[in-house]
Amino acid sequence: MSSNQRFKLFSDPVHGFISVPKNVIMDLVQTPEVQRLRRIRQLGVGHLVFPGAEHTRFNHALGAMALMQDALANLTEKGTPVRPEEQTAALAVALLHDVGHGAFSHTLEHELIEDFSHEDMSRVLLTDLNERMDGALDLALAMFDDTYDRPFFHQLVSSQLDMDRLDYLRRDSFYTGVAEGEVGVQRLLKTMRVHPLSGGADAEVMIEAKGIYAVENFLISRRLMYWQAYLHKTVLAGDELLRGILRRAQTHLDAGPAPDWLQRGSRALLFFLDHDVHADAIETPEVRDHYLQLDDTDVLFSLKQWMRGPDPVLADLCHRFVNRVFLRVRFLSERPDEAQIDAWRADVADWLVAEGLVPRSEAAAAARHYLTLNVSRHTAYDSDEELIGILGRDGTARELSEMADTTTISDLTGFVEKPYVCFPKPVDLELGAVSEG
Repeated sequence: MSSNQRFKLFSDPVHGFISVPKNVIMDLVQTPEVQRLRRIRQLGVGHLVFPGAEHTRFNHALGAMALMQDALANLTEKGTPVRPEEQTAALAVALLHDVGHGAFSHTLEHELIEDFSHEDMSRVLLTDLNERMDGALDLALAMFDDTYDRPFFHQLVSSQLDMDRLDYLRRDSFYTGVAEGEVGVQRLLKTMRVHPLSGGADAEVMIEAKGIYAVENFLISRRLMYWQAYLHKTVLAGDELLRGILRRAQTHLDAGPAPDWLQRGSRALLFFLDHDVHADAIETPEVRDHYLQLDDTDVLFSLKQWMRGPDPVLADLCHRFVNRVFLRVRFLSERPDEAQIDAWRADVADWLVAEGLVPRSEAAAAARHYLTLNVSRHTAYDSDEELIGILGRDGTARELSEMADTTTISDLTGFVEKPYVCFPKPVDLELGAVSEG
């Protein structure tokens, strides 16, 4: 059989041509669960800040799978045996690792389902697919759960230097135009190896000493992408606005049966707003099926319906999101006390009344949708997670900080927290000490 018959080629602007094996992997690509990822943007509201960031979770899934192919080919060349069934299982896990993401990716994760984790939903969907495929994904599930007796496969999917992170950093840098996020992916893959090479139960994925600067560059790029793209203050403003819309819609549902005008929104979205869904219920068919029906288009459709509804606050918030009239975000040197927050909300309430959006009796409640406090938080290298191992030229394995520039690594290890306030631009708040970082 010719190579053209054994693989289907996808043209990708980041990795070039991606070869998808015409076996269970191509079958997975064709499933509704994976095709749904075409309708979910990778960066949530990021496209409203970076015009080129229209790429989807589907692009990322294929990219992570492509990098897994490259990583396994490199490890095989260096002496770690990988059986055909392991290759297929690892590609399946890389493809499906983010299949549980919901509409607008991370933005709405905790608004629709309490205590939700997209990783848990990915496992639910992986299990469902395995049942439909008569156990063809048994090994993939074991790798996903880290119960397979060669744990380095799990590391390639879930670690601080996995295929997921390598793809999304390079892909997001490409589509946002944030050059500081560019990562030397191939250098990292070429210096990866399993130690010991047998790949047994005690084996780990490590980076050869000659790749240590590529690792440092990766961690620095990750930090820069978070502050310049993922946690950009305008992205945060879009996130807060979208969450505020759903909370405002929720107030109508909490008051009684959903009014007719609210029901013009997406049924899949209304299901989650109208039910108190907890993460414990994600395996139930009703929750899972509604979740699979929900994507970015459902949210945008709902907003376009509600912006013509009789609630002036909800209509205004929806209009702002659809037409990109965002609220303002300002980073703060420290979180304000409750008295300061109440004073700010009183200022916003006065503005809402002056604008004619609400009567005075409703202004205080409405102000909570227009002024929010939150904290952006990130670390490039989490010392509480599985650490990155470096394999010295003498065959000695050490943790990254023991071999790298310790000043650089220590700077990247700590969590950086930035409190921020989100509020309407026309309102002149007394912010005191403000950090523009």
